[in-house]
Amino acid sequence: MKEKRYGLFTAIAMIVGIVIGSGIFFKSDNILVATGGSISLGVLVFCIAAISIIFGSLTIAELASRNTEAGGIITYAENAYNKYIACAIGWFHTFLYYPTLVAVVAWVAGIYICMLFGINSTLETQTLIGAIVIIYMYLSNVLSAKLGGYFQNASTVIKIIPLILIAATGLIFGDVSTVVVSDVTNMQSFGWIAAIVPIAFSFDGWIVATSIGHEMKKPERDLPKALVIAPLFILAIYLLYFVGISSFLGPDVVMQMGDSHVDLAANKIFGPMGAKIIVTFVVISILGTVNGLTMGHTRMPYSLSIRGMFPNYKRFSVMNEKLAMPVNSSIIAFIISCVCLVIHYLTQKFSMLQNSDISEISITINYVLYILLYVKVFRMGCSREIKGVWKGIINPIFATIGSLIILFGSISNPLFSLYTLICGLLLIGSALFWKYQSKNIGLVDKISNY
Repeated sequence: MKEKRYGLFTAIAMIVGIVIGSGIFFKSDNILVATGGSISLGVLVFCIAAISIIFGSLTIAELASRNTEAGGIITYAENAYNKYIACAIGWFHTFLYYPTLVAVVAWVAGIYICMLFGINSTLETQTLIGAIVIIYMYLSNVLSAKLGGYFQNASTVIKIIPLILIAATGLIFGDVSTVVVSDVTNMQSFGWIAAIVPIAFSFDGWIVATSIGHEMKKPERDLPKALVIAPLFILAIYLLYFVGISSFLGPDVVMQMGDSHVDLAANKIFGPMGAKIIVTFVVISILGTVNGLTMGHTRMPYSLSIRGMFPNYKRFSVMNEKLAMPVNSSIIAFIISCVCLVIHYLTQKFSMLQNSDISEISITINYVLYILLYVKVFRMGCSREIKGVWKGIINPIFATIGSLIILFGSISNPLFSLYTLICGLLLIGSALFWKYQSKNIGLVDKISNY
């Protein structure tokens, strides 16, 4: 029997630790650029984008409370619809969603580690450090699943410190008059809608907690709680940080400095030594995100394989009893992430994705796929399988609206068609694989029975 090793705090820490990571630190300038330097419009877009995570998590919580099998979102899709859709979502997360996020966030860790130690920050150096981070995270999670949980808890607590310190300092000593409400009431265009994409990146990753649901001590009680508590906490922290740092430095400075604005703010507030400590906290924050993504990714090939939905599934469905981890599943997940890191390096080196990166390939389509699960919850609400209008009707409706808002904001990206094509080909490929695989599994079963 699988060891139940995780509790409520680890689930909350996993969501907070993944969502609050690199995004809020290196996307704040992108948000201000999209809103024309307006802090109040940025706050508005944060709240609009938060609809997707708050109502999305409230909706998924209904499915999480009813399913404790390995696989998380794969299980929900299989029970809600069929194996074709479950296989498609599982492949999407295994080959695109998780590994592209792991690759990009590990690379961002490389950027801030260079900043921390005064290393010449070339793309090659950043990528090499990112590779080392990936190797360490996958290795530590395979050798000790509990260690991965402990690191997630610790890094979550640590990463909140710089956010609160910078937010508090900015709100107290910054120029809050730069937050002009008239920017919202008098706006004449909707160009700010483009800010939804970087905010979606900052909010992304909350679904990963469902991948450890079957390893939680009391999943029926604790996972839904985590999916409700964490998103509300994240929104509050994000708004405080965004307003604080924008007020303290000024929107123009944040936009001009780009990703370096965090270091500038830390130096102004705490001095050179204090800034080093803050950047250290930021690095730990980003590493916590990579760790959380790794915790989820290592289990995805296994979750697919126990259903026969992965190539050579018998090999990858093996659980190492000594380590209590699916080692083969972890190895193939590690390889996929390394391949994505190489692809990310090439796209950055040759400027193949202007003002974008490979992680944005999957984020928008991922939210579109969630709509399938929201529709299922809505149907359960209509049939009174889920009691209460709020839980079964209102939550899934707003969750769907949130996903559609992110989709609408992403359409303006000139690379949207390319990203959609890549995601579409993978989803079609997974469906064709399951059609072929299901026949072979059925044939094997017949021979065995014979």
